[in-house]
Amino acid sequence: MATTATHGAALLVPTAPLLIDPHYETEKRTVWNSEAHMNEEHEFVYEISWIPELGLWRRFLRAQRRA
Repeated sequence: MATTATHGAALLVPTAPLLIDPHYETEKRTVWNSEAHMNEEHEFVYEISWIPELGLWRRFLRAQRRA
């Protein structure tokens, strides 16, 4: 009976389709420039992709620049 409960729980793990392409998200944030002693607005570009082995999304910083 415990084996059935464990097997049932494994079926509830969310999965994503295998053909999900990575996509990109851009965020604008204010960061402190310690050399200039002032706040600056920066743009951060993240790559979002699905990792099937872990069953979760990965968010990876691809680029950062002053906006």
